[in-house]
Amino acid sequence: MKDVSLTLVQTFHLVAKEGSYSGAARKLNISYQSVANHIRRFEQILGEKLVISEQGAKSTMLTARGKTLYHLLVPELDAMLSRLNTLVDKERPVIRLGMPQAIFYYLLPQVISDFNEIHPDVQIVCYERDVALVDLIKIGQVDAFITERPYVGDEVVQHTLGAYKLFLVYPSDWPAPSSLPSLADWADGRPYVTFEPGHMLRNMALDLMRQDGKAPQVAISASSSSSVKRCVEKGLGFTILPGWTLDGIGDNLSTVLLDELKEIPVYFGESRYLAKNPYISLLRDLCAKNFSLFFTPGNTVVEQ
Repeated sequence: MKDVSLTLVQTFHLVAKEGSYSGAARKLNISYQSVANHIRRFEQILGEKLVISEQGAKSTMLTARGKTLYHLLVPELDAMLSRLNTLVDKERPVIRLGMPQAIFYYLLPQVISDFNEIHPDVQIVCYERDVALVDLIKIGQVDAFITERPYVGDEVVQHTLGAYKLFLVYPSDWPAPSSLPSLADWADGRPYVTFEPGHMLRNMALDLMRQDGKAPQVAISASSSSSVKRCVEKGLGFTILPGWTLDGIGDNLSTVLLDELKEIPVYFGESRYLAKNPYISLLRDLCAKNFSLFFTPGNTVVEQ
């Protein structure tokens, strides 16, 4: 009996109660054939015939074994399903959302505030990840995600929210670089504050500045833009950051727009089976609305 599932037991219970496969199918919101398959599987596990259903007949009959089993189930199963329904009704809906720490810190609070005004009973669980975000998606630990990396996989749908520019940030008492092509010369040997290994912005910036044997000196690696910016504010080196992280930057720092670099796209993705979920759709729309203050427009579906 170890292979018997609640689904099979519930299907049998409803076939017996409703007197037909079609009646059980309507209650369970599944197809007639799925009900028939459930009953067949249940009978195979028990090794006995439980339901008699003639070809084309609109009603079913129970065998003697089926009647005995049904009357054993009725009080216990009805009580158990009632208790389960009560537990589920009391449980708050939960949306699991993954994103880099900087996006959560700088951009998401207003999105959550707007969402909570509409759905105050829905809990949002945020996973602040960048390097490990893809792994969370693959194992199904998040329902939706915001990322700067295009995700390739049939199990998700992605939408572009927009794109942003990068800025060079350095102590004001340092000389300014003359141009982007000379950035590798300017950065050569200077202390560089950046993100943890594997972070997309770290890799992009190092590729830009490692030219002809020249390279900055990675002095500090941190997990978030706020930590990186804090270290630069303390004079520990220079960095390259998204423009939307620079609000309230101190007078002791200078910034240069790296306008010749390509913009970094930002994507909202969700598990494909949740593409029409109203909570997910609202979060996606609120992100597109709020992020438009910081990003150039996006909001298109990325075909996989």
